[in-house]
Amino acid sequence: MRAIFGCAGPALGADERAFFRDAKPWGFIVFARNVESRDQLRKLAGDLRESIGDEAAPVLVDQEGGRVMRLKPPQWHARPPAAQLGALYPDAPEAAREAVYLNARLIAYDLCEVGLTVDCLPVLDVPVEGADAVIGDRAFGRDPATVIDLGRAAMEGLSDGGVLPAMKHMPGHGRATADTHMALPRVATPQDVLSATDFVTFRSLNHCPLALTAHVVYQAIDPQRPATTSPKVIRDVIRGEIGFEGLLMTDDISMNALSGPISVRAKAALFAGCDVVLHCNGKMEEMREVADEGKPLEGLPLKRAQAALSQLRPAQSFDPAAAEARLAELLKTA
Repeated sequence: MRAIFGCAGPALGADERAFFRDAKPWGFIVFARNVESRDQLRKLAGDLRESIGDEAAPVLVDQEGGRVMRLKPPQWHARPPAAQLGALYPDAPEAAREAVYLNARLIAYDLCEVGLTVDCLPVLDVPVEGADAVIGDRAFGRDPATVIDLGRAAMEGLSDGGVLPAMKHMPGHGRATADTHMALPRVATPQDVLSATDFVTFRSLNHCPLALTAHVVYQAIDPQRPATTSPKVIRDVIRGEIGFEGLLMTDDISMNALSGPISVRAKAALFAGCDVVLHCNGKMEEMREVADEGKPLEGLPLKRAQAALSQLRPAQSFDPAAAEARLAELLKTA
């Protein structure tokens, strides 16, 4: 089924197990509410896969560092926000690239250890003055070239660590004047400016296997619908100008930027051209609505899903203690 679901707590309930068995979503996502310890999280990831009979099913997480970390201290190391890493770049770009790579590699090490295989990272948005703080220090900086260079390093660190990267939020969330968890932002910037700043980061890294959409209206392209539910944005910008050929998933469709029943949101996103609907809050009644509109994973979406998972490779040899020490050394200069 063309969906990714969350679950309610740290253990899979009988109703959830039965629902997932019947719905057979493509994958799952975990949040802080699902995380207690390494052993518990490893078991949950295994139980989620077992519920649909697919040992290779992706289990995703948002583990960026800074404000957005689902695996938290003291069980796991704190990780710096992207902006702290990006602050190294103007004076020491090589050190910044190394720091970003090591940071992503260490994140991947933590995720692999508990059976998580996709990180919703890197954030390739380019924030501008006056935008809502929802992106803020989650971005590497305000210069597209910096974001591209460091975004590439993050992708490489995750991939070398046995975790697939999923870039966000396509085609660009940096100008949003509202937090999409709460409201729908509208961006009035001309398309040529968007192309040169917001879209270029994704275009330069369009080989990323997975991507999440932005719940943002780009008035110059489609004044009615956010990217997630806009056939024009997905066709002309994401698949067209950006040239993204990987698996396109929605950002969480339970966020308040989208309106209407969950079933309508899911149907609109799939109709617009998203390959998979992401539903995160673990509410059973909403997941059933998504399942009612969910379509089987077949055709081009299936090929994209298979192509994405084919890029998952075993983690390369790695010394986490040495990497932690080197990263700390690099960050002292930030």
